[in-house]
Amino acid sequence: MTGTTVDEVRAELAALDDPKARAVNERHGDDHGVNLGKLRAIAKRLKTQQELAVGLWATGDTAARLLALLICRPKVFTRDELDSMLREARAPKVHDWLVNYVVKKSPHAEELRLAWSADPDPVVAGAGWALTTERVAKKPEGLDLDALLAVIEAEMKDAPDRLQWAMNHCLAQIGIEHPEHRARAIGIGERLEVLKDYPTSPGCTSPFAPVWITELVRRREGA
Repeated sequence: MTGTTVDEVRAELAALDDPKARAVNERHGDDHGVNLGKLRAIAKRLKTQQELAVGLWATGDTAARLLALLICRPKVFTRDELDSMLREARAPKVHDWLVNYVVKKSPHAEELRLAWSADPDPVVAGAGWALTTERVAKKPEGLDLDALLAVIEAEMKDAPDRLQWAMNHCLAQIGIEHPEHRARAIGIGERLEVLKDYPTSPGCTSPFAPVWITELVRRREGA
């Protein structure tokens, strides 16, 4: 579906805005009311359209930006463009999709991981930790896991929420993927007690690192 304009897409998104969905999303910091399944259906119909994606992103509208991230070409963006996009992406869902669907596929991912991890903005730093977690799982060669655990042990307890969540995910991933560091990762989680009392729905795994690590390892080993 080519030739679609930004205004046409925004009108379609506006028609899908559901006040009940908006109320739920706003409790999580996301200011939009479009069902994500319907949003993905639009993306499937539009297919990849980089120019349209750039136009949708430029609107600043959260639903439009989410759609933009689904129809863009991740490898086309420059390092500076991705850095600017991340700093503009304050809605948590936009932030997460940008990192997971775009930055992780970019040739600039490692350079941005290093830069963002050291950024004083905790939201930006959280993106750096998310990229580090990806490397822990898929490409750990060259990472100093002992040093990462030391930083987590020293800083996670008092980190702002979104940064703390990202660091905790990295802690769990180290424990899950690397048996030689598992006992230390579990020990850090037990001492810091980060997310220990986080409400978890029935059938879901707790984000408390010791429980998360133990449960995922149990599933993998078929115990």
